[in-house]
Amino acid sequence: MSFRDLLLVLLAYCLGSMPFAFVITRWRTGRDIREMGSGNAGATNVLRTQGKLLGLLTLLLDAGKAALSVWFCRKWGSAEWMGAAGGAAAVVGHCFPFSLQFRGGKGVASGLGAFLFIAPLPTLLALAAFLLEILALRFVSLGSILGSLTFGFSLLAFHLIKGWYSLPTALLGLGTALLLVARHHRNIRNLLKGTESTLWGRGKEKRP
Repeated sequence: MSFRDLLLVLLAYCLGSMPFAFVITRWRTGRDIREMGSGNAGATNVLRTQGKLLGLLTLLLDAGKAALSVWFCRKWGSAEWMGAAGGAAAVVGHCFPFSLQFRGGKGVASGLGAFLFIAPLPTLLALAAFLLEILALRFVSLGSILGSLTFGFSLLAFHLIKGWYSLPTALLGLGTALLLVARHHRNIRNLLKGTESTLWGRGKEKRP
């Protein structure tokens, strides 16, 4: 990895650190999104606390910043896998943004925006797993976990079986997927205890 590549990855992290959920909620209410609802600085919490329109706007912006990171890392990076590196860096930035003292969201929307352009088929399989869970049980957290695992392991399988993606891309994608699962550790505990909220906030979800 060249010095230019390192700068591109750092720029992707900084772009991923743009806290759209925080900014939109502060603009709308004057409050910190991390002190509302589930306490998560992400699109689902904006949806629950600020409504569908602002929730959708947050999702699109979070996905867009990661997609942009993939684009410029691909365009100016020195290797094929730099797109995946940029996407992963943007997701890390969303989860641990320097702009919010490293207390960010869970990275699912950013992961979707990043890897839809890097590995479309695994991403669509992940989206299908997410939507099927939402239709069946309506737990955003569980759908996100299942979607992340579907993406990471299908990406690795396509590398091993079909050779469609390089090993660095597959490993970066799998690592990002596992990060997204790890970011849901409190939700996993709530699911096991039966206190997790559904899509529209029913239940007793505890603040992360």
